[in-house]
Amino acid sequence: MSGLFVTLEGPEGAGKSTNREYLAGRLRASGVEVLLTREPGGTPLAERIRELLLAPSDEPMAADTELLLVFAARAQHLAEVIRPALARGCVVLCDRFTDATYAYQGGGRGLSTARIAELEAFVQGDLRPQLTLIFDLPVEIGLSRAAARGRLDRFEQEGRGFFEAVRQAYLTRAAAVPARYRIVDAAQPLDAVQRALDGLLPELLEFARG
Repeated sequence: MSGLFVTLEGPEGAGKSTNREYLAGRLRASGVEVLLTREPGGTPLAERIRELLLAPSDEPMAADTELLLVFAARAQHLAEVIRPALARGCVVLCDRFTDATYAYQGGGRGLSTARIAELEAFVQGDLRPQLTLIFDLPVEIGLSRAAARGRLDRFEQEGRGFFEAVRQAYLTRAAAVPARYRIVDAAQPLDAVQRALDGLLPELLEFARG
C-alpha cells in the first residue's frame, strides 16, 4: 500500500471531527489527496451497524456483542473504503479506529486486550495506522462538551469511571509505542489545537510523500 493511514482518537468532546476537517484542508492545500472517514461507519452497511452501537435501547447490549459489531463494521470499512484508498495513494484520515476498541471495549468495558488483539489480527492482517493523533482532555471537560451538543448516545450515557478508564487506555497505548502516537492537548481553545496540528503538518507531509 502506497498511501498514508492516519487515525484521530480521543473521547467524547475532544473535537476530532472539527480538527480532522481542518487537517484535511491543510493537507489538500499542499496538493495531497485526502479521504475522510470514520468508525464505526464509513460505508452504508457499517453506518447501519453504527446506529445499532450508538442508539440507546431497553435491551442491554452484551460487551462481546458490542466488540463483534465494532469489528464487523471495521471489516466492511476496510474492504470497501480504507484499503482501496490507500492502494491509490490517498492520505486516509479516520475518526477513530482500533485504538478506540482497545480504549472503549478494553479499558471501558474491561474486555481482554488479548481477545481484541486476536480480532484485530483476523480483520486487519498487518494493516495498522502509520500515525495516530490522540486528542486528550480531562473527562469532565469532554463530557460537558458532549452534553452541550444535545441528546447523548449510548456510550455518552456512561459514567465518569468508564471515561476515566477510556482515557487511561489511550494514554497507556501511546506511551507503549511513542513512535506511532502524537498527543494533542484538546482542552486548549480550538485555535491553539489547530496551531499544534500545524506543527505536525511537516511530519505528515513527509510521511505522505514517502
